[in-house]
Amino acid sequence: MCAETPDYKQTLNLPRTDFPMRAGLPKREPEWLARWAQIGVYDRLREKEGRVPFTLHDGPPYANGHLHIGHALNKILKDMVVRSQQMMGRDARYVPGWDCHGLPIEWKIEEKYRAKGQDKDAVDVVDFRQECRKFAEGWVDIQREEFKRLGVTGNWDDPYLTMAFHAERVIAEEFQKFLMNGTLYQGSKPVMWSPVEKTALAEAEVEYHDRQTDAIWVKFPIVSAASPDRDNMTALANEEETPDGRKAIMQAALGREAQLLAAKVVIWTTTPWTIPQNRAICFGPGISYGLYEVTAMPEESWVAVGQTYLLADALAEDVLTAARLDAGMYRRVRTVQQDELESLICAHPMRGLDGANGEWDFDVPLLPGDHVTDDAGTGFVHTAPSHGDDDYAIGVKHGLSMTYNILDDSSYRADLPFFGGESILKPNGKPGGANKAVIEKLTDVGALLARKRITISDAHSWRSKAPVIRLNRPQWFAAIDKPVGDGQDDYGTTIRERALRSIDELVTWTPKTGRNRLYSMIAARPDWVLSRQRAWGVPLTCFTRKGLKPGDEGFLLQNEAVNARILDAFEAEGADAWYKEGAKGRFLGADVNADDYDQVFDILDVWFDSGSTHAFVLRDRPDGSEDGMADLYLEGTDQHRGWFHSSMLQACGTMGHAPYRGVLTHGFTLDQKGMKMSKSIGNTIAPEKVVQQYGADILRLWVAQSDYTADLRIGDEILKGVADSYRRLRNTMRYMLGSLADFSDSDRVALADMPELERWVLHRLAELDQTVRDGYAKYDFQGVFQAVFTFATVDLSAFYFDIRKDALYCDGDTARRRAARTVLDILFHRITRWLAPMLTFTMEEVWLERFPGDDSSVHLEDFAETPADWRDDGLSAKWATVRRVRRVVTGALEVERTAKVIGASLEAAPTVYVTPEAAAVLETVSFDDLCITSGITVTTDPAPADAFRLDDVADVAVVFARAEGEKCQRCWKILPDVGTHAHAGVCARCDAALGA
Repeated sequence: MCAETPDYKQTLNLPRTDFPMRAGLPKREPEWLARWAQIGVYDRLREKEGRVPFTLHDGPPYANGHLHIGHALNKILKDMVVRSQQMMGRDARYVPGWDCHGLPIEWKIEEKYRAKGQDKDAVDVVDFRQECRKFAEGWVDIQREEFKRLGVTGNWDDPYLTMAFHAERVIAEEFQKFLMNGTLYQGSKPVMWSPVEKTALAEAEVEYHDRQTDAIWVKFPIVSAASPDRDNMTALANEEETPDGRKAIMQAALGREAQLLAAKVVIWTTTPWTIPQNRAICFGPGISYGLYEVTAMPEESWVAVGQTYLLADALAEDVLTAARLDAGMYRRVRTVQQDELESLICAHPMRGLDGANGEWDFDVPLLPGDHVTDDAGTGFVHTAPSHGDDDYAIGVKHGLSMTYNILDDSSYRADLPFFGGESILKPNGKPGGANKAVIEKLTDVGALLARKRITISDAHSWRSKAPVIRLNRPQWFAAIDKPVGDGQDDYGTTIRERALRSIDELVTWTPKTGRNRLYSMIAARPDWVLSRQRAWGVPLTCFTRKGLKPGDEGFLLQNEAVNARILDAFEAEGADAWYKEGAKGRFLGADVNADDYDQVFDILDVWFDSGSTHAFVLRDRPDGSEDGMADLYLEGTDQHRGWFHSSMLQACGTMGHAPYRGVLTHGFTLDQKGMKMSKSIGNTIAPEKVVQQYGADILRLWVAQSDYTADLRIGDEILKGVADSYRRLRNTMRYMLGSLADFSDSDRVALADMPELERWVLHRLAELDQTVRDGYAKYDFQGVFQAVFTFATVDLSAFYFDIRKDALYCDGDTARRRAARTVLDILFHRITRWLAPMLTFTMEEVWLERFPGDDSSVHLEDFAETPADWRDDGLSAKWATVRRVRRVVTGALEVERTAKVIGASLEAAPTVYVTPEAAAVLETVSFDDLCITSGITVTTDPAPADAFRLDDVADVAVVFARAEGEKCQRCWKILPDVGTHAHAGVCARCDAALGA
């Protein structure tokens, strides 16, 4: 540049914005939270009239600790749903809630008592419940602030709490509907029982961990093998031989029977403590069984030569190997048919023992069971009806007796011979002496075939972490196959039928696999156990008639006046009213003799509490739902067994159908290696720490970028990748802000007056608008984000912005520059709103940079409408050709830049070899501007052999050439006319921009 050439930098229209590249999210995000609270964004959205409501009903988190990353994932997903539905024109309501009752909170208070040496049972129950309430209140306040810090919108000033007085009243009222419609009953079934916590647990309150136990193979002697025709067979066998050989046949049959009478059935179990409760043995129809004889024995074994054992053929080798027998030490005698198995009666291994007082002097029948397999064990299943679901079902079917040998603390009843007082588990959850005592007794009486220490996956309480057992206990149940009889029969007459039809006819599942999970669970589940033996919760508000047994008519008091008195008291005082002195007489009143009834003090399972939330949130609140149903329930996949499940059962029992129209499920959070997070491993990630280091928007972007339908990984390296994507998006928004400085309506250009490049951008926007709306409607946040991110970084930053940078910076007040700025304004209004449900804080920052004001917020906006005439598929096809050829040109120039032949693409003026069809397209556009070169030649001549090509664009070739002329000191293009105009050292375009 000549010395006298002016510095033209000040004449350029360079971007102007104070929007920083460094976000500073951890520091700035709380400022926007305060601002949203000040201007009342959530309440102002509710004031928008004429909108169709959309209600996402919050599955209540438990109020007993700081949030973990799973909480953050769940609440951010919910927030994205609510914000996107609102911006698509709905009245999207979100009432956050908390689950406040139940064992986890009660356990915390008990821990406090234990630390002080206090006895919880010595504390007044109302005082104890008040302590539980205060504990929950404290955590509700803490979690509320932690959720808000994640940018989650909602009615935080008035959340729902299951321990609120009205909520407790409604939960009791919903329970009373089961009482009055006849589905409530008291029964005695095996339930998941926590001896440490002394209460029944729901399946959702149980987790599975490996633990060691003793597996034992036990011999049950066969005492009867008589077929129904035995008398006839004996008579025939004693007759003289007949020509048809019947006598020999009968004698052979009696011989086969004698073989069985000398044999023993072998069972296998990993719960030796259940053997005293055995009442039957099950075999599998269709399984091949054989009789096996011991022919030799090792030095140490619990077998003897000549003994015979009945085993499944597929498992015989494994069983006899466990008994230390090699292959040559036994032989298969014969096959045992199913009709023979059905005739067998065994004796309990401890039958007739001295000191047993006749405890086990009963028959042990062999019964067919579809649950029996030959992939483990012996092919025979020891059956204790008091300690397993399959066992119980067999017991009911065949009239087996229930046993009550095990007490609440897992100890054997004191008067049980040999084992009285022994415990399955100690108070600290460690193994007690029950297994050892049973094994020793079986060894003493010669009933043990083998014993082995193994590791099994077993049920544990997720609160105390102690093992749980299957235990028969009197509990309260809701019958799910009994006709409800309430006239709400659109979806069926029983709870199960209503639930299954609701799943298929009423509910939309995202992903669709959720339907199969819940359907199969409900199709196969037993009656619902409603009761828990604890203190902190809503009691089962019912009374039982003294002198009557469960199932007797009149056993349960069904009295509307009594129910109403209970509900009135709960509304005013909460459920504590049930426990106050004189409560029974107060509620029964003058019309019922209190001396005739017992008051039930079990509490409702907390899943009944949360399952009832639809009634006191969706039905009763003014910001609930017009029809008492939610448009969406959104939780983790574990809630098919939990909240989705209990809500379905509860609502089908009280309102006749599901309480939701849609269910969305997400996976679990794992560390970046794919391992389950665990405090003991030390790989947990607290949302608070992520927010402090990166900001909540990075956590939100992690959710948006992830496929939430599967398990999600998170860790430092993953978050760094998310932060990189964030910076690229932030740079895109900063570029738009800078280029739109001082833009006004007078700068707008109509679609008809726009260059093709701008019309192509609007076409892409029209396509993307449909993609975004469809994606948000399907809750496909990953799809929406990827579409917008790809558009912003590929179509805009790497293509459109790159091309139009020259016109925006160097043009004067041209139609081309005004069109570009018009499109940038359109882009701004769409991208900020499309991303606002995900990048809640950042899009607010971007919005306020352009539209500052006391009442301004992107979250008060809807998605901008897209005119239909922006869509131009013909133009899109043409520009697909343009971009295809351009990609080869930019590839060729990158080779020269890498080789340092040129420093910038404006130093080039290449020749491009294309087909005649492509040449016709390129003639209609300023292809040199599109390729950001100072010149370009398009030809249909054959390309030289050494021309640059891309493998996937075989019909385009490029030969590099330098641009000829001087470099414009304003736009840096190299053109022949530079230096020939009024202004020194510039091209014609820049000379015109500079003016006279």
